[in-house]
Amino acid sequence: MKLKFSNLNDTFTKMLPEDMEQKNFSRQVNNACFSWVNPKKTANPSLIIVSEDMLETLGVEDADSSSFLKIVSGNGLIENAKPYAMCYGGHQFGNWAGQLGDGRAINLGQIENNSTSWTLQLKGAGMTPYSRRADGLAVLRSSVREFLCSEAMHHLGIPTTRALSLSLTGDQVLRDVLYNGNAAYEDGAVVCRVAPSFIRFGSFQILSARQEFDNLKKLTDYTIEHYYSYLGGPSKETYVKFFNEVCIKTADMIINWQRVGFVHGVMNTDNLSILGQTIDYGPYGWIENYDEEWTPNTTDARDKRYRFGNQGSIGLWNLNQLANALYPLIEEAEPLENSLKNYKDYYIENYTKMLYSKLGLTKTSSREESFLSQLLNLLTNSEIDMTIFYRNLTKLDCNALNSFYKEILNASYLNESNLNTYKEEWIAWLTEYARKLSLENINNQGRIREMNLVNPKYVLRNYMAQLAIEAGEKGTYTLITELYELLKNPYAEQKNSEKWFVKRPLWALDTIGCSQLSCSS
Repeated sequence: MKLKFSNLNDTFTKMLPEDMEQKNFSRQVNNACFSWVNPKKTANPSLIIVSEDMLETLGVEDADSSSFLKIVSGNGLIENAKPYAMCYGGHQFGNWAGQLGDGRAINLGQIENNSTSWTLQLKGAGMTPYSRRADGLAVLRSSVREFLCSEAMHHLGIPTTRALSLSLTGDQVLRDVLYNGNAAYEDGAVVCRVAPSFIRFGSFQILSARQEFDNLKKLTDYTIEHYYSYLGGPSKETYVKFFNEVCIKTADMIINWQRVGFVHGVMNTDNLSILGQTIDYGPYGWIENYDEEWTPNTTDARDKRYRFGNQGSIGLWNLNQLANALYPLIEEAEPLENSLKNYKDYYIENYTKMLYSKLGLTKTSSREESFLSQLLNLLTNSEIDMTIFYRNLTKLDCNALNSFYKEILNASYLNESNLNTYKEEWIAWLTEYARKLSLENINNQGRIREMNLVNPKYVLRNYMAQLAIEAGEKGTYTLITELYELLKNPYAEQKNSEKWFVKRPLWALDTIGCSQLSCSS
């Protein structure tokens, strides 16, 4: 093939134990970190979109070639590559689920470019030993969401897996969107996604649960050597440092989610990366009217375990499960407990810093809990669009506070009469905010510049993705490209794209794919 994926070097399969069973059928896989498996050949693949940014990062050439399409759709392999699916377990909605694994993802291999290693993975490439009763395939609907959101998150400055390409397979796939007995055939698709590694919390959990402690040590040593080498060689002390680093990276990732209003929707332990990267874009969503109780996942509609305001606490819960998995290597609870306590302290401190940065405030002395709680209560009660409010807060004239109330009205999903119930509270809060800005003596232009670096103007609202999906299902893919280009510069004004800087349209309030999403999404 002319296609150049430079320096194929799959250390994961070279250094970790393999599944000795060569046949591809659903089963329990013991004493192994992965199974060899080839992608399913597709009927008539066609390329919808490629991330030019990711192409450059990988140093890949000839993206327009038939060879590239074959590889990213599962119909061909990188030269000398041997694809595999990873074994892992996890807690799903708080309950231990045992073995899970790459049920619809197949790793093509690791390539190196500019001294960085990247794993290429096809999502929706067919059945693996971990597919259980599923077919291992994906549909256009979920694949559009994965491609757009992973790239959007990267450009928002949030640690994430990336997307290289989105392809149609030419096959039809049967799916029940809301698991309510209304299955229908949809267009099959494959996303080629990319990350330094796809190792998850659950990768360690399954080995520990099965008491495969030698393999647990091999996986932990491998992870430290390749992704945390600055911590030192294998030892109990290094394992503790490793766990502490994962705690901090996880906290930073979730705080960034909260900063932009992202809700993952399914924070099971198998969906948390050991590198602190956002992984597995399923029933995610973006906060529109501010509501800490909101979750986009219909599967979670009753308990709201993975609601927006609970993501920091779920991060801690998941880290507790990882601590339990790593305990056999350390055999001391106290250092792990200390790291978990550090997570809580670090999260609270830096979450607060993040909120103040969104307001353009910096000094510690200004951080009064009631000031923030009053704002969040007002945002909730007034049903304020989070993205629009924070972005437009730069328009505040401290000498004309009442004039800013129209911006609050424009950002609210309430009518003017109902919003006016909170008008006095808003003016009181804005008065205190203006006082704090004055006390900090912040240069106005500097404040605006800094606020616009943390408050995006454009995020991938679910209705935007749904419009792109519906157009794509009719064979038109220009909106996918338009949104991809828009979301590459989420902090820029992009005057020609103001149509996307608006509140959620009324039709999207109760629409499947907008407010209603499932793990099939």
